[in-house]
Amino acid sequence: MNRVTEAERMLIGGELVESASGAWMESVSPVTEAVIGRVPAGTAEDVERAVVAAETAWPAWAALTPMQRAEAMSRFADALNARADEILRVEVADTGNTIRPMRIIDVPTAVESLRYYAGLGPDLRGETIPASRDNLHITLHEPYGVVARIAPFNHPVMFAVARTAAALAAGNAVIVKPPETSPLSAMILAEIARETLPPGLFNIVTGDGCGAGDAIVRHPRIKRIAFIGSPQTGRAIQRAAAEVTVKHISLELGGKNPMIVFPDCDPEKVAAAAVMGMNFSWQGQSCGSLSRLLLHEDIHDKVLEALVARVKALKMGDPLSETTDVGPVNSAVHRDRILAHIANAEADGARRLAGGGRPKGAEFERGFWVEPTVYADVTPDLRLWQQEVFGPVLAVGKWRDFEEAVAMANSTEYGLTGAVWTNDISNALRMARRIRSGHIWVNGSSLHFLGVPFGGMKTSGIGREEGREELYSYTEAKTINIML
Repeated sequence: MNRVTEAERMLIGGELVESASGAWMESVSPVTEAVIGRVPAGTAEDVERAVVAAETAWPAWAALTPMQRAEAMSRFADALNARADEILRVEVADTGNTIRPMRIIDVPTAVESLRYYAGLGPDLRGETIPASRDNLHITLHEPYGVVARIAPFNHPVMFAVARTAAALAAGNAVIVKPPETSPLSAMILAEIARETLPPGLFNIVTGDGCGAGDAIVRHPRIKRIAFIGSPQTGRAIQRAAAEVTVKHISLELGGKNPMIVFPDCDPEKVAAAAVMGMNFSWQGQSCGSLSRLLLHEDIHDKVLEALVARVKALKMGDPLSETTDVGPVNSAVHRDRILAHIANAEADGARRLAGGGRPKGAEFERGFWVEPTVYADVTPDLRLWQQEVFGPVLAVGKWRDFEEAVAMANSTEYGLTGAVWTNDISNALRMARRIRSGHIWVNGSSLHFLGVPFGGMKTSGIGREEGREELYSYTEAKTINIML
């Protein structure tokens, strides 16, 4: 753990550098509230340096064959995998996420995504179009050149790498802004990228949203930006970018995702799936969390009893412990936001069955702790039904007939994920088609499958990631008409 106490540097043009301003940002442990590291506080000047470096790097990178780019990306993946344990421990300390699921998800997903898009790159193809009899009409897909990724705090390295792999495979140079509350693992990533990729191809600019983030969004020569975060920030990015120039922006935003349960299901299996779907191992800090549980009235009481027992059995504590189920939330600001949602639920009359505040015990006197929380009797008119908490708070509602369940599921502004639980394939498909969400599980929850597109409808975002669509999204189509 010594690494998280060292001052680190960001990566611009193949060099590990400090901010042009000389300023630093401190990172605080969600467990102890102690400062555990610092990173440069990047500015608009640093963003400009990164853009110039990326502009210098990308033409040569794009000129390589897809297989040559794939070889470099594979080296990057191998080097990342070699330092997986080091990254894991820094991220656990910096985010508060528990170590068990992080070990099998975060760095492995980043590595797998690099290898997936490295292999998919040669399949980036255009078309021939029979628009006229005597001529040849073809399309090409060309990289934007300089693209940017603004990463969220819940999975810093995973999103910094897995969500830039498509951009690299398509021939772009990348600028990544890590999250300001969990930036430390990006400093290890900077060292790895420096050792394995051409200078300027992969740049990391740390800083806060008002400094480095706003400068990236407003930079006129960054034409393609991808962001994961809240709808409020997503809209701010769209507004700020539009004030400067026309940009291609993809957004994976919040979710208030429904899990709809029919009466033919096993209550214990449903309860286990609901706990998994709520992502309590990430403290509920996941856009895709199934945070609304819609139970048919015939199965409601049995599922609720099993669910509450499972939630109360979750062990809170040191996220570095292999026996811990739930760690602290990411920051003091975020903890206070979650507690405000809990206070609203109490004021609105929801019935609390588990959790509801800071856990008791000396080890929880400091740190950003919120107990896993369950509310029942939550109806669509309550704030807890409508508003994303992005924390360990599950809202449970009851339905009677199919159309009522559809209306309840679709009654929010969000549409990222959803789940349907039933043994009747007809009900499963009918409901899955009616839910206005971009990603649906049937008799499952939370799992992502590489190659399967992921993204939201309504306020939950625009664009799709994790599949072929993401690769093409980092290119612009060019049409060539050959007059024969």
